[in-house]
Amino acid sequence: MAAQTVASTTDSRTVDLGPAAALSCRECGHRVPLGPVFACEECFGPLEIAYDFSAYDTEELRKRIEAGPSNIWRYAPLLPVPADVATKPNINPGWTKLVKADNLARELGVTGGLYVKDDSGNPTHSFKDRVVAQALEAARAFGFTTLSCSSTGNLAGAVGAAAARAGFRSCVFIPHDLEQGKVVMAAVYGGELVGIEGNYDDVNRFCSELIGDPAGEGWGFVNVNLRPYYAEGSKTLAYEICEQLGWKLPDQLVVPIASGSQLTKIDKGLQELIRLGLVEDKPYKIFGAQAEGCSPVSVAYKAGHDVVRPQKPNTIAKSLAIGNPADGPYVLDIARRTGGAVEDVNDEQIVDAIKLLARTEGIFAETAGGVTVGVTKKLIEDGVLDPSLTTVVLNTGDGLKTLDAVAGTGLTATIRPNLESFREAGLA
Repeated sequence: MAAQTVASTTDSRTVDLGPAAALSCRECGHRVPLGPVFACEECFGPLEIAYDFSAYDTEELRKRIEAGPSNIWRYAPLLPVPADVATKPNINPGWTKLVKADNLARELGVTGGLYVKDDSGNPTHSFKDRVVAQALEAARAFGFTTLSCSSTGNLAGAVGAAAARAGFRSCVFIPHDLEQGKVVMAAVYGGELVGIEGNYDDVNRFCSELIGDPAGEGWGFVNVNLRPYYAEGSKTLAYEICEQLGWKLPDQLVVPIASGSQLTKIDKGLQELIRLGLVEDKPYKIFGAQAEGCSPVSVAYKAGHDVVRPQKPNTIAKSLAIGNPADGPYVLDIARRTGGAVEDVNDEQIVDAIKLLARTEGIFAETAGGVTVGVTKKLIEDGVLDPSLTTVVLNTGDGLKTLDAVAGTGLTATIRPNLESFREAGLA
């Protein structure tokens, strides 16, 4: 199927991607060899990586992970990458802080332990560095020469940085009206940055057309034809959270939803850790968080539907503004299976939550982080999220990327350079 692949110079049957054994359809289970393919030839369902972990001993694997580098490659035995991945030029993201958020917990009434997984500490200050680093290794294995993507902003910067580091050409496509900070951060790495007139779903459709055209030959689109490999980078969030908790599963997680891939792969990562015996099996709940102005999964969840109806995005949380999320139905399945939920908050609540997290924990989140914190607050107030349980909230990016959202925040006062003026301002 021409729309699924682009030409590469490497025989996919001989690529070394570590424990990755094949691509498997999430819907029908049909398997195909590893390659730059993202849709099942039998049912058009999404393909994902199938692994062979049968040779691993639990304690030896744990020791190997703990002795690994302080980035996502400590988990190389569980990812579709070669064993020597840490020696290759890559941006090496991961091992970001898991912040015990006691001040925020007091504000929200959480007594069971509240943590913020702060992924703003990655090289381009968003979690997208994880998935791009993973996709880059697949692009290298399949012999691509250009790294590309459709993006709402953060992914564009991550692709530009990773390509520059690895010596790839990059050409990325974004909606023409993104926040200026994200445009600059994507363009500074020297690759080609192309604005598309339309929203993210229009950009994504264009990229799918380009893959099937001769003009796209030799191009690795990280979130299209390399999507099965790219998506695996999100599992490392689950791995890190559990390792940082002392190899324990959290009771509850609140995860932002854009395409939904991050949430589904976090669940996959948790399930793998259970099967491998690295964590003790116990129930956990996963909650999805959306902005009200782009909440197709939340709407479907609340209505009890299995089908996610597309929406036209209208929210300040542009990094989550995907109106037709590919993994939306799978998010619904996971939320219901784990006893979680999917909720949304409006733009005013997002801004309030950004300020709340900054004021209580000194973490300046981008709008997606405001969504997760805002939804956490709402879920607690509605009695849906149990405040007596250990809860992890994800912040996936740095607030410096979305300064417009809090543009009204500024000086407390302007005074003359003397004590009298200081006292007159009521600051003493």
